[in-house]
Amino acid sequence: MRYLVFLFFSVSIILFFCVNISPEVLPYAGLVPVLIPLLLLLNIVLLIILVIGKRKTFIFPLIAILLGWKFFGITFQMNEKHDASVGLTVMSYNTHMFTYEKYKANDPKAPSNIYNWIREQDVDVMGFQEFFQDHTTPARNAIKMISNEGKYHYSTQTVGGRTGKRFYGLAIFSKYPIINEGKIFENKKNNGAMFVDLKVDKDTIRVYNVHLESMSIPADQLDNIDGIKENYKETWRRLNKGMVSRASQVDVLREHISLSPYPVILMGDFNDVPYSYTYFTLRSILENSFESVGRGFGFTFNRVLFFLRIDNIFYSKSLTPLQFNTLQEVDYSDHYPIKATFSKVPLINPNIGEKSE
Repeated sequence: MRYLVFLFFSVSIILFFCVNISPEVLPYAGLVPVLIPLLLLLNIVLLIILVIGKRKTFIFPLIAILLGWKFFGITFQMNEKHDASVGLTVMSYNTHMFTYEKYKANDPKAPSNIYNWIREQDVDVMGFQEFFQDHTTPARNAIKMISNEGKYHYSTQTVGGRTGKRFYGLAIFSKYPIINEGKIFENKKNNGAMFVDLKVDKDTIRVYNVHLESMSIPADQLDNIDGIKENYKETWRRLNKGMVSRASQVDVLREHISLSPYPVILMGDFNDVPYSYTYFTLRSILENSFESVGRGFGFTFNRVLFFLRIDNIFYSKSLTPLQFNTLQEVDYSDHYPIKATFSKVPLINPNIGEKSE
């Protein structure tokens, strides 16, 4: 039993530390931290057994639990509900190009058009990933339908070199004027990052919309034992490749955020779980809405790997979050939309490089 206790303790400490190591520096370092929830559970069970058995070695799982306490809050929250009837509302949504086909044609249970649903939300700021625009087809003219005849200002960023009347990429829609905009990076395929500066009453905030390197998980091939056996090696390789790319992207993003003259809201599809270098890099300079005011597990992936929380809304310390929700009843895409509300008090402390503990 003593050796087992020391083994669990040692492995736990290593995993806790790995979230701070870039996968660019140590290959596969980004994969092992996904075992953190399991190790925490095992340490809790081990602690109970050792306490009941009156073993002095109970101190080791206790220390591991205390050192890993922050991971509990990252995984599950039971924050109190706040009044969010008045505030700055933001929504992030990976729309799957507005073509996700969950329902069969003529299914009476099929929901209404996704564009109608988005307009009905009436939020102040919306960030979309996998945004598809087709100027040639009225039914696919997303900008016209979402902007609602000028109700929203908007900014878009194409990714993968796609230009012209039909394009794919990122978009931000805002009820508030856009006084500045820019591209941070894009890759040759599907991912990128953009920002806009918004004039919110007498203040200015910077809103980032990101879609980091995809996880590239063949989810449809992992829904049974045979599929897992056939694809686990390729899945493992893809996961590591994606983590290395995201590590590079998040370092660029962190540097850009650190130079912002305004308070920041960072939203998007990060394609990484909370137990990752990506998440902890951003968490070191920004707060996370789910952790601050969310409830439950907040899973955001609408596929077979339903237990993933890879969409987030981060914010700078000077902002005050009131509410965060994952809209799991909305299944127009392989991601669920997420919404957060912030208090519209004067933004007088844009010290985004400082994070409260």
